[in-house]
Amino acid sequence: MTDIARQVPDLEVTEEFLAKYNRPGPRYTSYPTAPVWSDEFQHADLKRFYATADAAGTPVSLYMHLPFCESLCLFCACNVVIQKDKSAAVPYLQSLEKEIDHLSRSVSKRREVVQFHWGGGTPTYLSPSQLEDLFGFTRERFAFARGAEVGIEVDPRVTSQEHLQVLRKLGFNRLSMGIQDFTALVQQTIHRVQPFEMTRDLIACARSLGFGSINVDLIYGLPYQTASSFSDTADKILQLTPDRIAMFSYAHVPWLRKQQGAFQGHLPEGMEKFQIFKAGIRKFTEAGYLYIGMDHFAKPSDELALAQRKRTLHRNFQGYTTKAGADLYGMGVSAISSIGATYSQNHRAIAEYQSAINDRGAATMRGYRLSPDDLVRRAVITRLLCHAVILKPEIENEFQLQFNDYFSNELAQLAAMQDDGLVELSPNEIRVTPLGRIFIRNLAMPFDRYLREQAMDARPLFSKTL
Repeated sequence: MTDIARQVPDLEVTEEFLAKYNRPGPRYTSYPTAPVWSDEFQHADLKRFYATADAAGTPVSLYMHLPFCESLCLFCACNVVIQKDKSAAVPYLQSLEKEIDHLSRSVSKRREVVQFHWGGGTPTYLSPSQLEDLFGFTRERFAFARGAEVGIEVDPRVTSQEHLQVLRKLGFNRLSMGIQDFTALVQQTIHRVQPFEMTRDLIACARSLGFGSINVDLIYGLPYQTASSFSDTADKILQLTPDRIAMFSYAHVPWLRKQQGAFQGHLPEGMEKFQIFKAGIRKFTEAGYLYIGMDHFAKPSDELALAQRKRTLHRNFQGYTTKAGADLYGMGVSAISSIGATYSQNHRAIAEYQSAINDRGAATMRGYRLSPDDLVRRAVITRLLCHAVILKPEIENEFQLQFNDYFSNELAQLAAMQDDGLVELSPNEIRVTPLGRIFIRNLAMPFDRYLREQAMDARPLFSKTL
């Protein structure tokens, strides 16, 4: 079988093709997606699944959201708090420790933590001593597996050598570093000035300390980007030789993030944006990186690439991961959990989060319990996005159904996409073509039974697929 991750997609498409497929659609870090979740699902509902997860003995993945940043990047759509006065983090950390302590009582120490990720915001907004205290507090309350994947998102503009030394001493072995673009005009426009030399030196320091995996994040579609300027950024990235590269499509949602309104009139769109994407994917694949899927690239020796070859790659709220089968417990403001057949999310505002934690130790704002149909569709969508192929007998055996009957309407929609060269349909498989991997979100969308009613919303709930 051809290793699809080694194929460079045929990127010659027409304006008409882009107009047809470049439309709003979910990224499917969950299914059903967050707009389907309900505030009627509260912590009491979630607690019923804690015991079930403990009885099953599933591994544990922990996520911790640290929302603070010193300044606002205008492209950002994350849940952040802009605060130059760093004393503001102290009461938040106190509430976070209460939540950690409360949650730990519901997670047996027989279950090992195989993954621990700190995101934000900017986790290195905290001082090295605060990072050390928070990590120590958590480690005392959970059982960490030997060789656990322990990662953190860092901003080179505020991350010092002392930060990295403390993180490495604590056991962090993975760094994810925001870059976005190295072009001066783009950086000035998005309010994120980050010289190449600053980033290069921080990566060199991290490697000297023994961090095992370094990921960098880029964004295409930012104001004033061109295919030529993004090619220059990609060349600089290749000098840094990261283990993984994430190349996200800029999500322009000014109705959700008012600061993005400043970009109006300066954004590359349609074919112009596609040419930027094309420049990036060509640079990285020709340099030997494997195209894992959607927006991720990895060296052939990286765990993501190995997991895809073994069909053990998984997808969750942090994107692609090798930790399939783990229950995800989110902590902190806006953090999301995925435990068994449930999703839940904490309050998004710090004041509401802290009040809930102080009152009951938990801050669940909304959630969702998956139906049997949801579970089938989640499995199909996840395997499509992770492996670029759906093996029908595999789904039939797992869920005791006849695939072609169950998904007859969906297969009819995919037949039209087969005519456009995105997918190959056969009696036992749905196989994504190299071109289809660029538009894989579109291929997942027919299996999403909630999209039709969401499409009636006055404003799009999702960014465009490219």
